[in-house]
Amino acid sequence: MASSAFVELASALVEAMGQRLDAAKPIPEGLALRTGDGFLYAFFEDPNQVSFESVRRLFGDGDELPVHLVVLTPGRLPLAISAEVARRGGTVVEGNQFHELARQLGLGTFLGEEPKPPGAAARRLLPSAQQLDNIMGRARTWLDWGVPALALRFYRQAASLKPEFLPAKTGIGRALLALGLIADAERTFDEVLAVRPDDVDARLGKAATLGARDRPHDEIEMYRALLAEDQARLEVRAHLVAALVDLGDWAGARIEIEALLAGTPEDAQLRFLHGVALERTGEKGEGARERAEARTLGLPYEREAALCQHLGLPVPPKPAAEGTGAAPIPTTPTVRPATPSLRAATRARAPTPRAKVAKRKRSKARTRAPRKRK
Repeated sequence: MASSAFVELASALVEAMGQRLDAAKPIPEGLALRTGDGFLYAFFEDPNQVSFESVRRLFGDGDELPVHLVVLTPGRLPLAISAEVARRGGTVVEGNQFHELARQLGLGTFLGEEPKPPGAAARRLLPSAQQLDNIMGRARTWLDWGVPALALRFYRQAASLKPEFLPAKTGIGRALLALGLIADAERTFDEVLAVRPDDVDARLGKAATLGARDRPHDEIEMYRALLAEDQARLEVRAHLVAALVDLGDWAGARIEIEALLAGTPEDAQLRFLHGVALERTGEKGEGARERAEARTLGLPYEREAALCQHLGLPVPPKPAAEGTGAAPIPTTPTVRPATPSLRAATRARAPTPRAKVAKRKRSKARTRAPRKRK
């Protein structure tokens, strides 16, 4: 059984996220909390006590299957257990991410940390504006980190605080789409577009729902229509690149990547994608040189490996570590972002980065031969 202090922390976390609890019950490994919208939060104090049977019980059978399971633990689950939760469509928030969530919600004292005063920028805002700004910042952060279940919680909290605030509703749509709830996401984007038909973020989200419904050509046409209105929309071009790559149209993707590189020639991830595009369009030598240049510009091995896995490319061997000294141990936990989607990889350095719609899985599309541009 979980300690009383851990149960108190778990309850405080759910309350701070603005969730309405339908049920709460202790489980052998910790505490399970079900919210009003059908999400199930499972808090494990000691992840080493979690088994496959624990996961099976949480997911249940038949009508008891939750919309989405979110497992939270201050430690690290065994890799096989994490993979099983992900395979069943659940989300894992563990280790550093769990600690970061507690800090964001002002619950660091539960972890033995001293409370921190608000920054100077926050003190200049009205209390209501400061609260909304903080909530939206948390939502965007978790969506960027690949945890849409938590992003959805905060976007909904922001929408509850200010119902007419359209960026919060658009964020809800993005998070729903990342969770695979396509119909709910499309309905949310339509609600935003009914109020503001020219909202670029909602139109991007609407286009992404078409891709998720296996209508990639319609998705691409929406991106091209947005670019026809304004060629400077870097976010739109990044989405277009990802859609073209998913479709297997590397010739078209190469043109758009080169357009992005015209403004950010030292972007290591774009140089990597450019190298792949060159290889896929018959210029293997130039492509290999471009990928090598990406490493020279600082592309980390881990990021390159993640991109290779996403694109179905062989992962290059890990370079030997320089020197013999051990890597320094960080003094504070760091949150590691999720495997980057192509939209994140193609993101140019725009003035105000936004959360990206999660990558779609279309295995059949990836096997098609690249189309020739007319």
